[in-house]
Amino acid sequence: MFPRIAPPPILQVPRTPERIARGQYLSRHVAGCSDCHGERDWTKYSAPQIREREGHGGMAVRLGVGTLYAPNITPVRLSTWTDGEVLRAMTSGVSKDGSPLFPLMPYDAYRQMSREDAESVIAFIRTLPPVTRDVPRSQLNFPYNLIVRTMPSPAPPLPERAPDPSNRVAYGKYLTTMASCASCHTKMKRGQPIPGMAFAGGLEFRTRSGGVQYSANITPDLETGIGRWSVEQFVARFKSVADADEASLALNGRKNTEMPWRDYGGMKTEDLAEIFTYLKSLPVVRHAVAR
Repeated sequence: MFPRIAPPPILQVPRTPERIARGQYLSRHVAGCSDCHGERDWTKYSAPQIREREGHGGMAVRLGVGTLYAPNITPVRLSTWTDGEVLRAMTSGVSKDGSPLFPLMPYDAYRQMSREDAESVIAFIRTLPPVTRDVPRSQLNFPYNLIVRTMPSPAPPLPERAPDPSNRVAYGKYLTTMASCASCHTKMKRGQPIPGMAFAGGLEFRTRSGGVQYSANITPDLETGIGRWSVEQFVARFKSVADADEASLALNGRKNTEMPWRDYGGMKTEDLAEIFTYLKSLPVVRHAVAR
């Protein structure tokens, strides 16, 4: 019987100011919840989140397998969900009614989150202003409407705490996984990552202007990756967009990018630095990507 479902945990997340603040940070700048379940302003460089639409849902993602819509996750939509059901959706890929979630919802990544961080995200989204917005149901083409039922699986117990930030590679890996960097920076074939190409870029994106972009190689290859970058350059690339004034983000004829520099650039400098440390520890993959 698919999908395989475990009962949701019995959970009542304490909504302390500290948890809400941590959840807001993760949702907006690391895990991408606010990015996918909100709306991005494509008139500005890197299409930053529109804060007034946070959690409203409705973003359409058109893939070869069908069209997916991010649901409304404000309290109007989640008022009948328990915190345990929200956690199960995040980490096991099944909705309240047991229906499967397509893995564009990165539950494989979120099941690597610490329980503390996962609960903090839940605490934050419970504070979003309630908005009534009906979102279309995702539509998957045959046979993917059947295959998706075999994808979710019960999540193992989450670790209680994240790795100690003093272990820079381990903590950087933790943040990189939560941010789903590999899902965009790994070339795929028939929806599956190509072995040996993790983080080597080349995934194709059809842009809203009708063009094509490819994700960058972020392995430490000296010629085709980030092997010659310093940590200062890496952090500055994000912060230069995150700290830019609104007027400078106007496209004014420039091509836009799918990469949400402004949103990820809201990460703490030390967190971006830890991600860089982890990326520099990866196996080198020489893969020149078309710009």
